[in-house]
Amino acid sequence: MQRIIVILLFAVVTFTWGTTWLAMKIAGESIPPLFATGLRFLSASPFLFILLISFKKPILFPQGQRIFQLIICLFYFAIPFSLMIYGELYVSASLAAIIFSIMPVAVLVASIILLKESVNLYQVTGLIVTLLALTLILINESIDSLNGESIGIIALLSAVILHAFLYTKTKKICSSISVLTFNALPCLGAGLLLTAAGWWLEHPNITLVSVNSLYAVIYLGAFAGVFGIMSYFLLQKKATPFQASMVFLIFPLVAISLDTLIYEKSIADESMLLLLPLGVGMFLLLRGNTLSSKENESIPSKTIESEA
Repeated sequence: MQRIIVILLFAVVTFTWGTTWLAMKIAGESIPPLFATGLRFLSASPFLFILLISFKKPILFPQGQRIFQLIICLFYFAIPFSLMIYGELYVSASLAAIIFSIMPVAVLVASIILLKESVNLYQVTGLIVTLLALTLILINESIDSLNGESIGIIALLSAVILHAFLYTKTKKICSSISVLTFNALPCLGAGLLLTAAGWWLEHPNITLVSVNSLYAVIYLGAFAGVFGIMSYFLLQKKATPFQASMVFLIFPLVAISLDTLIYEKSIADESMLLLLPLGVGMFLLLRGNTLSSKENESIPSKTIESEA
């Protein structure tokens, strides 16, 4: 039964993460980036607060960490998610998913810089292979481009970096905070801020908003933003860290398949071939992360606390 639950959760998270990029692409077709992201968060907020109240979790971070809650609102929600949908104005959903699949790489680099974590051979090898493969993919996808792919790539990489560094700081500062507390109020704050900013700066024409874009925003908020988060949280509880992290290898394939099916285009054939070394590098890095976690668990807790 445990295995069935893990498989179902893995499938749900993989599907959710894989379809998110296509949904952002569709949302951005007729809704400006800031306004679309604001509506996304506003549609997710009521469900997050219902869960927050149901599970009797606090709305605010503990005393002394509430400034960091504001930082989360701005630099984990508002800015990165706006960069994501802005980036997808210029690149395909497939390429956006590939860029975000290297999140474990960015988190490892951030952990080395911020937490002074040591790395093993698996991690170093995986880091090098992944970055080389990704670099070649990005060069291949942006070469001779007249549509601004470079702008989209920069926006998406910036979002990855922001998420990675904020996630790493969260591990150090407030790892004991509930996933609902972490998401609910920052999500609402980002929604209000971005909706207002989008209305003022982008002047969205409501009459031009397509039904598909509206459905995509609701899907991103109510389903991906709530159900996806909770499913991944449960997957981390039920599965081993290595099993849960394998989502990062699979969800880009879902995005690529859907992108090809709906838009009849995806990344170039050369980039498709480079997915193999990219996947190998990610596998080595994720395996190395698992081994590193086991080594840390074997260290006495006082030692870990003193190093942190």
